[in-house]
Amino acid sequence: EVQLVESGGGRVQPGGSLRPSCAASGFTISARHMSWVRQAPGKGPEWVSAIYKSGDTHSYLDSVRFTISRDNVKNTLYLQMNNLKPEDTAMYYCAAGITQGAVRGQGTQVTVSS
Repeated sequence: EVQLVESGGGRVQPGGSLRPSCAASGFTISARHMSWVRQAPGKGPEWVSAIYKSGDTHSYLDSVRFTISRDNVKNTLYLQMNNLKPEDTAMYYCAAGITQGAVRGQGTQVTVSS
């Protein structure tokens, strides 16, 4: 069974950093394309970053502020987020895929506020 458990969100001030992680079980993350998706209240899902089976990455938003990575030994996905802005406030989900129907975890809340 595919399971994804996100953690590492929180509340930070504008300009701060966070590094959410996503522990996967039931499959090997390096054998799939993986992604991070965020959803703010009242808005639709928005893709943030993807990492392909090859290890190549793709940024849908700001590639300078958001960096996706994975640890194949820990079978864990990460999203390094720097210089956070209030508009980055959202629930962040990791997904086992890069399409809208990909399985997601329960999410981790990121709130950027002074």
